[in-house]
Amino acid sequence: MLQISLWKRVLIVGVCVLGIAYAAPNMFYARVEAHNDALAAAASNGFETEEQAAARAGWPDWLPSGLVNLGLDLRGGAQLLAEVQLADVYKARMDALWPELRSVLADERATVGAVRRAPSDTGTLRVQIGEPTAMARALELAATLATPVVSLSGIGQNDLAISAEGDQIVITLSDAEKAATDSRTMQQSLEIIRRRVDEVGTREPTIQRQGSDRILIQVPGIGSAEELKALIGTTAQLAFHPVISRGSNANAIAGVGEVIYPSIEEKGLYYTLDSVPVVTGEELTDALPDFDQNGSPAVAFRFNPAGARKFGEYTGANIGKLFAIVLDEEVISAPIIQSHIPGGSGIITGNFTVESSTNLAVLLRAGALPAKMTFLEERTIGPELGQDSIDAGSLAAMVGMVLVVVFMVASYGIFGVFASIALYINMALIFGILSLIGGTLTLPGIAGIVLTIGMAVDANVLVFERIREELRSARGPARAIELGYEKAMSAIVDANITTFITAVILFLVGSGPVRGFAVTLTVGIATSVFTAIFVTRLMMVFWFERRRPKTITV
Repeated sequence: MLQISLWKRVLIVGVCVLGIAYAAPNMFYARVEAHNDALAAAASNGFETEEQAAARAGWPDWLPSGLVNLGLDLRGGAQLLAEVQLADVYKARMDALWPELRSVLADERATVGAVRRAPSDTGTLRVQIGEPTAMARALELAATLATPVVSLSGIGQNDLAISAEGDQIVITLSDAEKAATDSRTMQQSLEIIRRRVDEVGTREPTIQRQGSDRILIQVPGIGSAEELKALIGTTAQLAFHPVISRGSNANAIAGVGEVIYPSIEEKGLYYTLDSVPVVTGEELTDALPDFDQNGSPAVAFRFNPAGARKFGEYTGANIGKLFAIVLDEEVISAPIIQSHIPGGSGIITGNFTVESSTNLAVLLRAGALPAKMTFLEERTIGPELGQDSIDAGSLAAMVGMVLVVVFMVASYGIFGVFASIALYINMALIFGILSLIGGTLTLPGIAGIVLTIGMAVDANVLVFERIREELRSARGPARAIELGYEKAMSAIVDANITTFITAVILFLVGSGPVRGFAVTLTVGIATSVFTAIFVTRLMMVFWFERRRPKTITV
């Protein structure tokens, strides 16, 4: 019996209506990218939201107003390819190690003799001792400064490679530590750049690592590459504040000389802090994942001399009190001061995993870029180029849709009309889903939509051909339609699952343009199956219940 239960009818119609409602804002505005920019500018004045800006522009505020974000190739913007100078980090490590090594060797001056730093290559520390015969003892003392390498895989070899050349101690970072340092430096650079770009409210920036020491930065909607370089060059705000109190009241009013910041780790918790920090991120020289005395993951940090003095004085006078670490007006951690911490270094303990301690170390270091970046490539893409691509893509989509509709109507008559209506609903659902999830449409994404238009009616063709076969077997119209959908289902599912798997792999493995194509292809497969199987069948049921034909021609 050809029928669909009431709840299924309501669900199918509801999904279509919601999809069209979410897609409608993109159809309402003649130029999507102009609307994106207008809304962003209106909302950025601090007095109205995007929904209010849309209403002021003429779109009803009770309807969805989300839009499909346009990628760099369609909307215009800036692109930078930056090379991180990892050697700067190695040099900084060796520079910081020299005072520690000099102090250790000074305690044994009677044995090792005078100590002085010798000229060396970048990333290498050479220390000359006065008594070469005591080199074994000097190496033993230097080895006390080495620590195990901490990474996501656990503890491996030491971080320092120590050897002797004549009367000189030669220290470099071990291969394992270089790999860990490179990973931390790149991760930190990515985090800092992402935070700085996000501050300006840009839509869907692409910030990703390329190779061992390069970062690709693509920001749609920004004016020029120079503007983007200036943005990346700003300084994030890191500070260490005394904690006055904490609570769950998001509407609490700060007193004189106080500020209230939310906690990142504990959602719903707010800290009332002294507005004057004890030390700031400008005085933090390093933060690394480490382990405490019990072998549990922790985070070690170190200040410069000025910060070390202030930090030591405060911790000595406030043992047992909370000390908040604030990054961009959010409390990322608030440990209890266990003891006086002289020397400008300390350790943060807590319920950490190796991964979470590594992430916290990245956040602690996010106040400044860890190394200089050299911009190898700069591109400024004008929005007029994107508009040309949009126009060409729209033309291709319209031509493809018209040809598909003509073919379906000519081949299958009234059933072809149903398939054509479902095709338009399919396009609306694609844009509705992209608007709902905040997806980004790129030029390859347009290609994915055009491909979806051609593929969308495949399932209908399979169903209609099965209905023809059933009619040849002297089946009644209702039974032929029902069997047509049932017997074509397996072929439809198999064909689309294989394509869906390919699209998912493209999304997970690919990047940039490949991902843009994979996103629209994946969404298009899901909406095509829905409209071909459920929407067209519902239209046939409505038509059949109204007309009650004795015979049908497909």
